[in-house]
Amino acid sequence: MDPTRFRLLYDGQCPFCRREVEWLKKRDRRDQLLVEDIAAPDFRADSYGLTQDQVMGAIHGILPNGRVIVGLEVIREAYRAVGVGWIVAPTGWPGLRWIADRCYRIFARNRVRLGRFVGGRCDPDRCKA
Repeated sequence: MDPTRFRLLYDGQCPFCRREVEWLKKRDRRDQLLVEDIAAPDFRADSYGLTQDQVMGAIHGILPNGRVIVGLEVIREAYRAVGVGWIVAPTGWPGLRWIADRCYRIFARNRVRLGRFVGGRCDPDRCKA
């Protein structure tokens, strides 16, 4: 575990997730973001105290202090790590946070199905949607 960088656990089978990670990596000029594909054959969710079902159900991130965060807070933290946190800051504002977090949960549950509309494919043995 790198004690100085934020670790983003993302679904490499999800076309939206892949694009977002590519976009973030291009902006990570200070090398503050580590990314790990939860769909990779060698990924071990248990190394973070999680199950594969948990990490497939919602995006997870690991803060430099080792604390696990889930959902839209992960996106907010990843954007902050690469220096563009202002883009998603409104999703953390009172009132908007509640709406944004619920919208993310709906998206997360349907990301594989939605990804198929933009040409994404998912190995049925890895993705459960």
